[in-house]
Amino acid sequence: MTAPPPRLLPSGDAAMTVEFGRSIDPEVNRRVLALDRNMALEAVPGVTETVPTYRSLLVHYDPVQVGFAELSEKILALAQRPVPAASAARRWRVPVVYGGDYGIDLDEVARAHDLTTDEVIARHAGGDYRVAMIGFTPGFAYLSGLDPSIATPRRESPRTETPPGTISIGGVQACVQCLAAPSGWHLLGRTPVRTFHPHRDPVFLMEPGDAVTFHAIPAREFDALDRAAARGETVAELIAS
Repeated sequence: MTAPPPRLLPSGDAAMTVEFGRSIDPEVNRRVLALDRNMALEAVPGVTETVPTYRSLLVHYDPVQVGFAELSEKILALAQRPVPAASAARRWRVPVVYGGDYGIDLDEVARAHDLTTDEVIARHAGGDYRVAMIGFTPGFAYLSGLDPSIATPRRESPRTETPPGTISIGGVQACVQCLAAPSGWHLLGRTPVRTFHPHRDPVFLMEPGDAVTFHAIPAREFDALDRAAARGETVAELIAS
């Protein structure tokens, strides 16, 4: 069955939103990332930047070089190309200290699902996640693939600040949060990994389409790994590419 064409929506006079759906859906996200890759390969004249999200692609362009109608035709043609079969993705193995001061909502999430904290950790760490998008703050990786049995609605009262490296869940989403930031998600743990480091090459560790798994580490290992990450070491293990 052929997928319906995306909706093309003007976003000001120099950007276009290419909308593939209105929900968090792995197939929709694959179409978004496929168009993003195709546009990069084609080097579409006039396009200055593309920003993939869960369900849409924001395309910035120079209206002096290309008009909305002309760009729309090119994008619709690229969007109708078959989505390639999933290829071997880069896979990051991310260390996490769960619970206690590192994950202050772990007990609450366990109670909400009538599980032990160990069961929540096992289900979270046992997930096979995919980076659907990067956004909100630098290096904030939104992950699909959370075990539905621990999906938890966001907090009624968001916190004005949560620590850097927070590993959280909110609804059906999971995340790796790099910088301290406000959040209404549930904090399960922290990682020393810096998904964003302005003085490292690459500055951003993860990209949309990357795979992510987590593994639990004891709290005594956190500080040493955190110091290494501050120096620019990746700390996360790249186990496939």
